Amino acid sequence: TLDQLNAAQAALDPVVFRRARHIVSENARTVEAKHAMDAGDAAELGRLMRGSHASLRDDFEVTNAALNAIVAIADAQPGCFGARMTGAGFGGCAVALVREDAAQAFSEAVSAAYMAETGLNPAIYVTGATDGANLL
Repeated sequence: TLDQLNAAQAALDPVVFRRARHIVSENARTVEAKHAMDAGDAAELGRLMRGSHASLRDDFEVTNAALNAIVAIADAQPGCFGARMTGAGFGGCAVALVREDAAQAFSEAVSAAYMAETGLNPAIYVTGATDGANLL
């Protein structure tokens, strides 16, 4: 638990402590995210996504400036509940939870702001939620 980890902090290397804190807190966020999805609480799920990205950035240190920029830009858009990096880290992709009726304006605003800030042209894909994998 986070309490157990905090109690052991003095005995751990600071980097090891931060990595472990990310893992323990991410496990808790994953359980909380399941409850938020079950309840249809997009605002709570977005809050958890933002917390996940901050932990990946600050504790696990697997993001970079370009990835942090697109997440911050996405989070600032109307209709965005939350955003975070996704994949293996050190660049690549971000995912954002956005109201369906805001998706087009979100995509255009994020693309323009990201290009202006970084000089990079992002590829943005709008998708919808599905039931996910299941046994047939």
